[in-house]
Amino acid sequence: MIKKVGIIGFGQMGSGIGQVAAAVGYTVVACEVAEAQLQTGLKYITKSLDKAIEKGKLDQATKDRTLGNIKGTTTLNNLADCDIICEAVVENLDVKKEVYRKLDSICKPETIFASNTSSLSIGDMASVTKRRAQFVGLHFFNPVPIMKLCEVVRTIDTNDATFKAAFDFAETLGKTCVTAKDSPGFIVNVLLVPYLLDAIRQLERGLATREDIDNGMMLGCGHPMGPLALTDFIGTDTILYIADIMFHEFKDSHYAAPPLLRRMVHAGYLGKKSGRGFFDYSAK
Repeated sequence: MIKKVGIIGFGQMGSGIGQVAAAVGYTVVACEVAEAQLQTGLKYITKSLDKAIEKGKLDQATKDRTLGNIKGTTTLNNLADCDIICEAVVENLDVKKEVYRKLDSICKPETIFASNTSSLSIGDMASVTKRRAQFVGLHFFNPVPIMKLCEVVRTIDTNDATFKAAFDFAETLGKTCVTAKDSPGFIVNVLLVPYLLDAIRQLERGLATREDIDNGMMLGCGHPMGPLALTDFIGTDTILYIADIMFHEFKDSHYAAPPLLRRMVHAGYLGKKSGRGFFDYSAK
């Protein structure tokens, strides 16, 4: 039974997972490389909870209880007795493997390992541990407290008990869960990324302006955000990274990154986080 949740990587995704877990009563142990990063994650959570209070969706007592359920650490050993570990470190396979090598010798034998990766192979990560049957993907979406979906990813080694426990755990966080096999992009990104890449291609070939492409998809298809604005929100570098992984796997031109996208990333136009992508956010 899952009672104690470990979070590794307490950035926007990790802190979001930590927030929703703490909000429903789990004890959360958040691990980061330094105290400064832990405090940044706690600030993300505090800001999110304060916004909910402003909107009348939360009271002060619930905020205090949620924050009280979260403990921070900079030492992996403090995750030893967690029932499940949700990993949300940088999207780099070698970094993730090194984290799991260390965790495997630290955590109790029954601990479930769950990566929040959006594109990397869960099986590859599991291969460096002695608990491949207890390894799953739990791909949450940003911002985690708001987005309702979680992709639960099963490898060829994941056993039934682990999959059910992870699936049930995500549902207790208020998420609607879908099941995906361990394939690059899972369900959402394998469908979403080609759509975003096609929008960039059409901009590149001069079909329409960036505004008209986005307005066309928002007003014509009912999308809440146009593809170019969505690429900026996710990060052009993130989309390029995922596209390259999927193209390497599938060798399908649908996943080939347009030259414009690669040039933008190399120029530092990373989207909202850098102040400029397909649109200019510097004034904001």
